[in-house]
Amino acid sequence: MDDLSFARAQMAMSLGFHILFAVVGVAMPALMVIAEVQWRRTGDEAYRALTRAWSKGTAVLFAVGAVSGTVLSFELGLLFPGFMRHAGAIIGMPFSLEGIAFFTEAVFLGIYLYGWRLVPPVAHVAAGVGVAVSGLLSAVFVTLANAWMNAPRGFRIDGNGHYVDIDPIAAMTTPFALHEILHMVVAAYMTTGFAVAAVHAFVLLREPRSAFHRRGLGVALVLAVPFTLVQPLVGDLAGKQVARYQPEKLAAMELLYRTTDHAPLHLGGFPDPEEREARFALALPGGLSFLAYGDTAAVVRGLEEFPHDTWPHPVVHYAFQVMVGVGGALAVLAVAGLVLLVWRRRLPDARWFLLGCVAAGPLAFLALEAGWVVTEVGRQPWIIYGVQRTADAVTPVRGLWVPFTLFTLVYLGLSAAVLALLARQVRESARPHQVGGP
Repeated sequence: MDDLSFARAQMAMSLGFHILFAVVGVAMPALMVIAEVQWRRTGDEAYRALTRAWSKGTAVLFAVGAVSGTVLSFELGLLFPGFMRHAGAIIGMPFSLEGIAFFTEAVFLGIYLYGWRLVPPVAHVAAGVGVAVSGLLSAVFVTLANAWMNAPRGFRIDGNGHYVDIDPIAAMTTPFALHEILHMVVAAYMTTGFAVAAVHAFVLLREPRSAFHRRGLGVALVLAVPFTLVQPLVGDLAGKQVARYQPEKLAAMELLYRTTDHAPLHLGGFPDPEEREARFALALPGGLSFLAYGDTAAVVRGLEEFPHDTWPHPVVHYAFQVMVGVGGALAVLAVAGLVLLVWRRRLPDARWFLLGCVAAGPLAFLALEAGWVVTEVGRQPWIIYGVQRTADAVTPVRGLWVPFTLFTLVYLGLSAAVLALLARQVRESARPHQVGGP
């Protein structure tokens, strides 16, 4: 690997780590608020225990997400100074707004954690809502910066290669903003809901009478199920925007080498660049044309129309298949849960359903990571799509394998420590509530 590859790998590793904790940090406050409202409404002590446990978990994840996000900001400037030299003035606005949201989130979280006996119940719940809203806004503003990188607006390049006439507001209205924000936020709530549901379902398989874990599973599914069913609609919007603004990414996602009408939707398959076809793929005629343009006869541009050195890496296709496949499986599980709820009029607790929830936790995270691979690798070789190549923005510093190795080891150790801490908190919070009916 050359230094460019190590720089990209370090950013990918850092982002892949940060996104796991960031999305949980965004959505966990919603869970703790729902649990507290249920406790104050019903007086059920299991909900109180859930609120306490989830608030502690939120604090841990907030801290880790803050640290890893700060590291990402420094890495962006240190590893890709060419990008920050030109784009810093443009994406500075959403990053500054994210900093404000981060500050308010920290303030509200402090009130929530230490104000149980110091502020009225209504104010305490309001502080939790403040944490949830601030976390949501942080995700929105950071995603805006990424959306601009995929569809840049709000500037002009003069004859000397300088970015002039910069309009940060216009930059934040990039056509990629709406679908990226919706896709990211919905994924955050869906992923977190299933991750929390997986923990409680796992324990319920061994301790089916635990009120703490039954309540936890119920609240987690309240968050996970509706967002899982909404995500395909958001994905459809995203696909149409990608077809319009990044057609080569769409072609790479679907292994479409030749421009054609009635373009097929490929399920599975392997790329064959020499023959320019998708090997062993199940092709649905007209499917891609319909998804991209709402017309089965529409013409979809293939990779052949673009210079070969701008073709996204084939991993984009595999990541897209994983994201869609897992998303479809989670949607089936969500529908099954709704059917069981309506049919039996109580929380679904069939063994097969609990096993499905246990599997859904890691699978949701896998789909999340795969989605970011599609977004980021699909943009390559551009760091600013159509404007600046990643190779032109990388640092001239050599020996980048050293920080890549060190950061990887640090992140692995930190991940293990956080998971162990969260597991202990769940066990300690649930211990006084092991026996109890639904």
